[in-house]
Amino acid sequence: MKRDLLRIADLDRSEAEHILRLAARLKADLRAGTPHPLLPGRTLAMIFEKPSLRTRVTFEVGMVQLGGAAIHLAPGDIRLGERESAGDIARNLERWVDLIMARTFLHQSVVDLASGARVPVVNGLSDLHHPCQVLSDCFTLLEHRGRLDGLRVAFIGDGNNVVHSWMEAAVRLGFDFVLACPRGYEPDPTITAEAGSRVTVTQDVQAAATGADVIYTDVWTSMGQEAEAKARRRAFEPYQVNERVVALARPDAIVMHCLPAHRGEEITDAVIDGPQSVVFDQAENRLHVQKAIMCWLAGAA
Repeated sequence: MKRDLLRIADLDRSEAEHILRLAARLKADLRAGTPHPLLPGRTLAMIFEKPSLRTRVTFEVGMVQLGGAAIHLAPGDIRLGERESAGDIARNLERWVDLIMARTFLHQSVVDLASGARVPVVNGLSDLHHPCQVLSDCFTLLEHRGRLDGLRVAFIGDGNNVVHSWMEAAVRLGFDFVLACPRGYEPDPTITAEAGSRVTVTQDVQAAATGADVIYTDVWTSMGQEAEAKARRRAFEPYQVNERVVALARPDAIVMHCLPAHRGEEITDAVIDGPQSVVFDQAENRLHVQKAIMCWLAGAA
């Protein structure tokens, strides 16, 4: 049966752990110079409605390292849902390619692509979920802490798509997740309710950060929210991740950010460039985890 990865809730614990183990193997192979052409002759279609650095480069380079190829489809190339419906685009692409990755504004666009395609579809980012980012973050956390069970991840900022994926990961991988955000910027209540007791939402930065193993943040204004930028800066000003906030966490806590960073807004230079930051490890690990995801979906793992 065809599988897709649209959100972390699409995986059970054993599947998520399998992807993380495979990512570790692929990373070790790459660093050892050991070829691993697990997807020879396969092609990935990459649909972009938003600009991208990490998503584009890591998927494209990943397919090359796996022995396949990737095709970049920019916003003007297909005009998803405008020139053609997502379902019709999917029914065309499935005749030519073996995998589809989409980075979209609306999560429904990714759902429609997956419903229409007989080949696996990966959510490279949507307004509701960012599964590839958070699986890569979990992999990074495993590298630095050796475990996920029992850890406390504190997210300081907006209740956004990355938060939704962290909440779903907490349920499946056994850690606690706490979000500190201003009133009115809470995550989707349905996704929060599904996460149950593993997740806490508060407006109190100190309560969230105290004793945390991870301090995580993201931009206050995402693509598509530019009109709200001024209001968001006012609302989120008390939620900056700075040295004072990091000092509330455990002494060995690590600092994470999914990038791009608006330095001086949600995070200070001293923190993102400091000794506790693993931000660029996260960015690197997008490559290894997304390779694992593609292999798993294509049945090559």
